[in-house]
Amino acid sequence: MRQIIALGGGGFSMEPENPLLDEYILRQSGKENPNICYIPTATGDSDICIKWFYDFFEKQKCQPSHLSLFKPPTRDIEGFIMEKDIIYVGGGNTKNLLVLWKEWGLDKILIKAWHQGIVLAGISAGSICWFEEGVTDSYGDKLEPLTCLGFLKGSNCPHYDGEAERRPAYHELLASDKIKPGIAADDGVAIHFIEEEVSRIVSSRPNARAYKVYFDKEVKEIELETEYLGS
Repeated sequence: MRQIIALGGGGFSMEPENPLLDEYILRQSGKENPNICYIPTATGDSDICIKWFYDFFEKQKCQPSHLSLFKPPTRDIEGFIMEKDIIYVGGGNTKNLLVLWKEWGLDKILIKAWHQGIVLAGISAGSICWFEEGVTDSYGDKLEPLTCLGFLKGSNCPHYDGEAERRPAYHELLASDKIKPGIAADDGVAIHFIEEEVSRIVSSRPNARAYKVYFDKEVKEIELETEYLGS
């Protein structure tokens, strides 16, 4: 079963005191003590982001590890990845992530992992990367469309409510036919795809939502049913 869990925002790097989304990700492997591997490429393998990952996941029922492309743990990256149950991709610069992954062949390894049933998850850049296109700030000065891996059809816009410029930028790109229609996610939302279709949308915040966004004479948003994981 091919699974991708795309986070608009949240998780250990944004809300370390709110474990709901990361606990949800852990449950999707179906394993009692899953091997979860963090890939922090988008931050240039930031030491602080790696520390945050271990600070959270070492307290959970799992076996955490990480893959640095600047200090690789092994020459056999494919073997390292294929032993995992969950791959968790961090946020940061999506363009740099894609360039490095392609240079190392990690894009091809990850599609193999996905087809083998390893859960792929990620936040922000780690959400955008799985789609055909995404709304990115990788270029520094404004939000632009970016061609991504294409495991999932359409486009993706994370931080939909968390960064003021995200929604208008996505709307403008859609209205000018510069990006494919797609799905947007607020901070605190995880969109769970099974076999390339949305299976479930969950949130760590009561009012966080996901939206289908497209252009039909004007930009239209359809709010998607989102299940709050708290009580």
